[in-house]
Amino acid sequence: MDIVIDASAILTVIVDEPERNRVIEITTGHSLVGPGSLPWEIGNAFSSMLKRHRLSLKDAQQGLSIFQSVPIRYLAVDLENAVSIAHANNLYAYDAYFLDCASRHAVPLLTLDRPLRRAAERIGVHVLEI
Repeated sequence: MDIVIDASAILTVIVDEPERNRVIEITTGHSLVGPGSLPWEIGNAFSSMLKRHRLSLKDAQQGLSIFQSVPIRYLAVDLENAVSIAHANNLYAYDAYFLDCASRHAVPLLTLDRPLRRAAERIGVHVLEI
């Protein structure tokens, strides 16, 4: 089964958050997919953690290396659909990209982002429980 995974779920595993083991359990044996914007979101998240002094540059670089080793198949986004989803759900487009991928490919979403979860449920995207 394919699973659309967002940056929050990936970062939970990389930076060893409490939900780490559950995310690994859910994704084991499945194929991970996401929008082509995912690497930039991960990079931005590490940049943000660096600015807040939450981790060192070495840790950020190691985290990026771990991310790059994760097998993720990137999906094209229907930008018009994503912007419509963003508008209807008061989201940024980069969040709606995940919903576009999940809805158009009829696959579940894995996220720890509450607003994204609620929007997914509103548009009929199955959200995996963490």
